[in-house]
Amino acid sequence: MPYRPPLIAHEYFVADPPELPVRAHGEGGLSALTSAEPVAADEAGVTLKASTSAGETLVVQVGVAGEGVIRVRLGQDADARTRSARAISMVTPGSFGGARVEHRGPAGDGGGGSIGVSVSGSALGAGDGADGGGGASGTVLVDAGSIRAEITLSPWHLRFTDASGATLLEQDPGHTDISGRLRTLPFGRSLADGAVAGYHESFAAPADEAFTGFGESFTPLDKRGQRPLMWNFDAFGAESQRAYKNVPFYLSSRGYGVLVDSGAPVEFDVCQTTHSCVQIVVPDDLIDYYVIAGPTPPEVLDRFDRLTCRPALPPKWSFGTWISSGFFVDTQERVMNRARTIRERGIPCDVLHLDTYWQTDGHWSDLRWDETNFPDPAGMLAELKEMGFKVCLWMNPYVSHLSPAFPAAAEAGYFLKKQDGEVYVADSWHGSYPACGVVDFTNPEAVEWFRGLLRPLLEQGVQVFKTDFAEGVPHDAVAFNGMTGTDLHNVYTLLFNDVVSEVTREVTGHGMVWARSSFLGGQRHAAQWSGDTYTSYPAMGSTIRGGLAHGLSGVPFWSHDAGGFTGRPTDDLYVRWTQFGAFSPLLRLHGTTSREPWEFPEVEAEAVAALKLRYRLMPYIYTAAVEAARTGAPMMRALCVDHPDDPVAWQADLEYLLGRDLLVAPMTSPEGTRSVYLPAGDWVDYWTGEVHAGGRYVTVSTPLTEIPLFVRHGALIPVLTDPGEAVGDGPFGEITLVGYGTATGTAVISDLDGDTTVTVTAGGIRADGPARITGVERARGR
Repeated sequence: MPYRPPLIAHEYFVADPPELPVRAHGEGGLSALTSAEPVAADEAGVTLKASTSAGETLVVQVGVAGEGVIRVRLGQDADARTRSARAISMVTPGSFGGARVEHRGPAGDGGGGSIGVSVSGSALGAGDGADGGGGASGTVLVDAGSIRAEITLSPWHLRFTDASGATLLEQDPGHTDISGRLRTLPFGRSLADGAVAGYHESFAAPADEAFTGFGESFTPLDKRGQRPLMWNFDAFGAESQRAYKNVPFYLSSRGYGVLVDSGAPVEFDVCQTTHSCVQIVVPDDLIDYYVIAGPTPPEVLDRFDRLTCRPALPPKWSFGTWISSGFFVDTQERVMNRARTIRERGIPCDVLHLDTYWQTDGHWSDLRWDETNFPDPAGMLAELKEMGFKVCLWMNPYVSHLSPAFPAAAEAGYFLKKQDGEVYVADSWHGSYPACGVVDFTNPEAVEWFRGLLRPLLEQGVQVFKTDFAEGVPHDAVAFNGMTGTDLHNVYTLLFNDVVSEVTREVTGHGMVWARSSFLGGQRHAAQWSGDTYTSYPAMGSTIRGGLAHGLSGVPFWSHDAGGFTGRPTDDLYVRWTQFGAFSPLLRLHGTTSREPWEFPEVEAEAVAALKLRYRLMPYIYTAAVEAARTGAPMMRALCVDHPDDPVAWQADLEYLLGRDLLVAPMTSPEGTRSVYLPAGDWVDYWTGEVHAGGRYVTVSTPLTEIPLFVRHGALIPVLTDPGEAVGDGPFGEITLVGYGTATGTAVISDLDGDTTVTVTAGGIRADGPARITGVERARGR
């Protein structure tokens, strides 16, 4: 058993991952590649027969997966596939580790004639018929344009360079210590009890290299010294490395990314065990990874999207305020009173979210209205629509074993099962709610049954679902298609959100969900939120870090529970977190207690002012969203996105750029003072107009009415001339450009009817596009 300190509560999770076997002292089973012989090659890649230190013969494939992308595979044979990919392809053909990936050939991305493979110093096929010993001499070069793989055949070594030949990364040589022990896992595999326990790879890490990504972990942005495990957890407060959303992908400050294709609990030892090495353990039937060229983070993310998918752009109204019922019993009367109060008090809002209690207590989640508390849901939804509100409903893929819907669904085989064939009834709520069956989305009949529960709600007028949970597939469960719980666990959330997204699109025309759990390829589900965070200033800081890491993992449309989830925030924290929400990609006020602004009467005005500022900035925010959907770069941009050559930008993780021109530093201190790093360039204080030179830290103190906010000097920021009470479904009204340190320049404004390029000169304004530009203002103080 792993060591746990005494007297520390163990946070039990029904779906804890299976532990890897521990190699005993002197035990064998570890093998490393020692040499290889090329047996086939074409312009797309090379296949090699490899010899290992354990006398095995394995197959290595190194190929071009698109311009700037090299793919490396090591397995027992050339046709090996990851376990999750084999099984999931029965459900979603064309899937790749659960993510739908388009593998392009060497010329597929316009890579040109330079892309291809060359072999030198060894006759191709020289090893045919050999017993795997010895190996060939010479090298193999796989050229993907912006990145190249250089293979030394004997002794085996793999190095990746940019087009100029400069090293991006290379395999760690696997040094031994004075006692002969290997200090890092080699490129190879390990066996336990005669079976493959996993494959592994190690890369040398220069002392100043920073690493980020891996999904939504709530730890410091630079993951050096950490050990991310790709296993979706209930994050229990969202302040640790436990993550609802794992993505087996990371970005390096040296200008590349690495993506591992596996739905298994892949483990990344990011210079923790050995400070000079990144070690990757893949408990699967092969290791299959991609090295993606940059050199900048946006260029890496663009190529990442070409492999997986482009982010789905949420509907325009979703960028407005979402106000929740909170986690307590709700009624139709309360919902309507809430809606009227919002409009009467002039609070900008587009979405009302109804959490768990729209259903009968004890019937979660059989997806049926509580007929006592909601006697006329269709009439309620129609009235809310007339008032300009969309409605979101909470749901999850678990059905209580006490629910009236459970017996028939269990009899029909719609739930995951135990190995003995009985329904797996799991403690998905950690003892706070009855145990549940987990809907089996590998069963086509279960999928149709579940769609049939959702479709009538959408037809009534519901616009979107909050897809909660989905991290709870036990590792010892068995799915309809034969998958084990271990292999299904991470990709389950993709199947769940696919089903909800597809039926939502069928009825409403958009496929948005509001998801807690995700995995590789989850950017096709817009949007995601950070889960059940604690209500404290430190927890808000952890939430910022989670959002930045997730954005650098390819997911630009992200949010959080403004105010914190667990407990009631103090008045000042409520305002500060609402301000952070107002400058996040999406904004929702939600918690275990009310987050309605009028429930905080002493600071209601300050909180509502933040919401109104967001609505005024909506043309800027929506333009940033459109760019993110097109490029894959996050809306909430860690400083390293735009300043990759600045070492501080890879460490500054309590601030970010929203879009390209607004630098946001949420107040994470109750004292109202914090340090803010300003990257290169000049920055204008949004509130005072004071210009600050970048490349340094500044100390800022702001009253409760203001969030620390800076604008890039020379920016033209589009704002609504007259913001309304809702963003709605139509194009923007009149737009004003506000210049910061300038009265001239160019800005692009995106809207439902296309892009508008606005050029401002001393002679006037020219707008090439449909946007209605009313004029240009100079920001105060400039």
